[in-house]
Amino acid sequence: MSFRFDEDEFRNRAGRLFPAPPDVPRRSDDDLNPDARIIAQGVTPRPAAVLVPVVARPAGLSLLLTQRTDHLSRHAGQVAFPGGRIDAGDEGPVAAALRETEEETGIARHFVEPLGFLDTYLTGTSYRVVPVVGLLRPGFTVTPHAGEVAEVFEVPLAFLMNPAHHEKHSREWQGRQRHYYAMPYEGRYIWGATAGMIRNLYALLYGES
Repeated sequence: MSFRFDEDEFRNRAGRLFPAPPDVPRRSDDDLNPDARIIAQGVTPRPAAVLVPVVARPAGLSLLLTQRTDHLSRHAGQVAFPGGRIDAGDEGPVAAALRETEEETGIARHFVEPLGFLDTYLTGTSYRVVPVVGLLRPGFTVTPHAGEVAEVFEVPLAFLMNPAHHEKHSREWQGRQRHYYAMPYEGRYIWGATAGMIRNLYALLYGES
């Protein structure tokens, strides 16, 4: 089946998203590592949310991502969705994702139309992440947070939703070989939890789960 990757088609397929965040996480950093798990058992993960921003470009949809600065103590230099911890003052994961997006990228929340949720995702750093899928209307201004975000960029959704680009890479971590999804694109290395969530977006809307 071929897809147009335009706004009308995406809105139609977005009906497959979860209307509320799933209570039980079904995706994690351990998905490809049944014999080399790193997610601690018996530890309550910290709540977090990210925005999965699909930009409604007339020439075709794209996915907006951030490149973290190199000096951060965690995830330095990595590609990520905008997002972070859910604070006590946030009215749920959507509010947290929109707040964090505005803080990290300067994109005002009124440009974002939340459409639904991906599977809740557990990270090896003990976060329980709720991915909020939102349609991002063009016309926004990007002002990256100088202390956290080196760059904000877009990748065509058609590229990311092609399973041929969902590569499986591996590296040694604490004496064990760990496997993960990676989606290299024009010098960008999209991998780990971000790639795992993109893979989940593909499974829910365009492929097989």
